[in-house]
Amino acid sequence: MRDLVGRLSALDPDAGAALQVIAYFDRLVETRAGLEAIVRGAAVLAGCPACLTDSERGVHVRVLPDGGRADAGPPPDPAWPRMAVPGGAATLWLERPPPPGPVGAMVLERAAAAARGVLDRTRGRAPARRSGDDPALVEVLLDAGAPPATRSLAARELGLPGGVAVRAVALEGGVAHVAPARRPVPEGVRAGVGPAVDVLDLPRSWALARTALRLAAEGTPQDPGPRVVHADELGGLAVLAAAVRPGTPPDPDVRALDRAGSEAPWMLSTLYAVAYAPSLRSAAARLTVHHSTLQDRLAHAEQLLGWTVRDPRGRLRLQLAFALRRLDRDAGSP
Repeated sequence: MRDLVGRLSALDPDAGAALQVIAYFDRLVETRAGLEAIVRGAAVLAGCPACLTDSERGVHVRVLPDGGRADAGPPPDPAWPRMAVPGGAATLWLERPPPPGPVGAMVLERAAAAARGVLDRTRGRAPARRSGDDPALVEVLLDAGAPPATRSLAARELGLPGGVAVRAVALEGGVAHVAPARRPVPEGVRAGVGPAVDVLDLPRSWALARTALRLAAEGTPQDPGPRVVHADELGGLAVLAAAVRPGTPPDPDVRALDRAGSEAPWMLSTLYAVAYAPSLRSAAARLTVHHSTLQDRLAHAEQLLGWTVRDPRGRLRLQLAFALRRLDRDAGSP
């Protein structure tokens, strides 16, 4: 398919782009992607905000061309290119002047067809098939705009028992996971874990899980720290995360931390151990280096940072710099 797209694009760019659109939405259908993923694809491929609404099912999904969800938007313009989703009251439109062009028209057609399958599967128009990891059903559970009865139906289809606490887990790449609170978090990935809640309160758990994911580290020498972060343990860091959004100016301490990290491969893991260990000796033990070696490293690090890290105030400043560094990295995440 990739070779065919390349050859066709060379002969006819519009035809090549249309074929890419077809392949993209076919993949979403094959993987049983949810409505938000479909609308996101339409927005990114068309290069403008895309919105799907269904008054009968209580659905409203709007996504910006950068992939971020933003349900609030201008009143729909009747002139915008749009397409009715077959078999119901849903409509998909692109927030751009007409005409949509050949690529935009293909985006509308394929996205509307893909959305019909999801709406039928998850909103009760067709018999739903039980699948514990169905991303479309999970999306319904996490959508605060979906009617409670619809979310309850999705929970039953996912096999989540009533009266049992559940939690949302945000994984790398925007993947959502919902499971009973006592089930362990999937291993081997960065994850943010939301609080345990009732099924109908899962949208709140999901919002907090995404915040926790922004503060999860890669667990590498260049990004040391825990790979799994629980929202229940964030405290005031949740307020800090809300303040760091796209366009927030970089913090000088983060720039200093990045400069220090570029000086030596051991720098960031050393500073992280010092920031979070109860004492310098325990930090040296965690790093498996001699205490005098740690002292030499810190003398070099403090020169690069511009502040001491051997007292409580300096360690707090270092902890905040690490947190801000992760938030800066994920400032564009939904």
